Amino acid sequence: MSKTYTAPARSASAGKSGSLALLALAVSAFGIGTTEFVPVGLLASIADDLHIGITLAGLLISGYAIGVAAGAPILTALTNRLNRKTLLMGLMLVFIAGNTTAALSGSFSLLMIARFITAFSHGVFFSIGSTIAVQLVPKEKQASAIALMFTGLTVATVTGVPLGTFIGQNFGWRATFWGVAILGVIGIAASAMLIPRSLKQPPPAKFSDMLRILTNSRLLLGFAITALGYGGTFVAFTYLTPILQDVMKLNAGTVSLVLLLYGIAVAAGNEIGGRWANRDPIRALLIMFIIQTAVLIAMSFMIPFRIAGLIAVALMGLFAFMNVPGLQLYIVKLAEKYTPSAIDVASALNIAAFNLGIAIGSIVGGFVVDGIGLAHTPWVGGLMVAVAVILTGILSKLERK
Repeated sequence: MSKTYTAPARSASAGKSGSLALLALAVSAFGIGTTEFVPVGLLASIADDLHIGITLAGLLISGYAIGVAAGAPILTALTNRLNRKTLLMGLMLVFIAGNTTAALSGSFSLLMIARFITAFSHGVFFSIGSTIAVQLVPKEKQASAIALMFTGLTVATVTGVPLGTFIGQNFGWRATFWGVAILGVIGIAASAMLIPRSLKQPPPAKFSDMLRILTNSRLLLGFAITALGYGGTFVAFTYLTPILQDVMKLNAGTVSLVLLLYGIAVAAGNEIGGRWANRDPIRALLIMFIIQTAVLIAMSFMIPFRIAGLIAVALMGLFAFMNVPGLQLYIVKLAEKYTPSAIDVASALNIAAFNLGIAIGSIVGGFVVDGIGLAHTPWVGGLMVAVAVILTGILSKLERK
C-alpha cells in the first residue's frame, strides 16, 4: 500500500511561516473569488452592452464553472511534479492574462474565452491550496486552515463582488475586470514573498491512482454531495441581482448594499463551518444541508416581501459557504484513506465537483427563470440540496460500517 501523505511536525517558526503562507493563499483566493462571482452583479450591464439576453449572460458564471470542472483534475495531474510555489505563481499569471482579456473583450464570445482561461487557474489553485493548507497546521485544525484559505473567497463575496458591481455600474463592466487583473498582481506578489519553496511535495500521481479515484464509490459519492450540496444555492444566487430588482423591487444602489450583506453572511458561515467541521465533518455537513434545504425552500415564500426577503438572502449567504471547509476536508481524508498517492488529484476533482455544482445550479436556474419565473429559483435549489442530505446520510452509514 502507498504511503499516506501527511503533514510534517511543526515548530514555532514553522507555525509562523505557515500562517503567512495561509495568508498568501487567502490573498490570491480573494482575487479568484472576485472574478468568479462578480458577473452576478454585472449580468444586466453586460447583457445590455453586448446586446444579449440575461439568461445567455448567465453562462458567464456556468461556463466559468464548467471550465474549472474540466480543467482542475487534468491540469492538477499534469502539474503534479512542479514545485508548489512555482505552480501557484504561474497560476496567478494565467489569472492575470484571463482577466486582462476579459477587460479588452468586445464580444460575448471573446469574453467567454477569457472566462475559460481564468477558470483553468482557479481549479488548480484551490485543489493544491487545500492540500497545502492541511499540512501547515495540526490535524485538529485542518478544516479551519482550509476555511482560512477560503476566507479570501468569502471576503471577495463580502467586498470584491459589491465593489466590482459598484465599479461596473459607474465606470462600465470592463473596468471591473481591469480591477480584478490588478488583484492578480497583488496575489502573485504575496505568493512570491510569503509562500516558502520548501513545501512538502506530494508523490507523483499515476494514471492507475487516478483510475482508483474514479472507481472508488465513497469518493464518487463525496463528489456528488459536493456538487449538489454546494451547487443548489446557485440556482438562486446566479440570478440574485434580478431577484432583488424585479421581485423585491430594490433600486441599483440598494442591490449593492444587499450583496454586501450577503457577503458578510457568507464570511460568517465559512468561519462557523470551518470550526464546526474540524472534529466530525460528515455529521456537521448533514446538519448544515438539512438547514440549508429548509432556508432555500422558505426563501421562495419570503422574497415577495422586502424585510422577509432580506432575512432570507442573509440566511442563504450564511449557509452557502458553510459547507465548503467540511466538504474539502472530508474528500482529503477519504483520499488519504483510499488513494493516498493521489490526494492532490482527489482534491482537484472535488474542486471540479464544486464548480460542476455551480454550473448545474446556474443552468437549472436559467430554465426556471425562463419557465416559471425568478421567484421559484430558491425552492428548486432547495431540492438539489435535499438530495445531498440523502447522499450524506448514505455515505455516513457506509463509513461507520
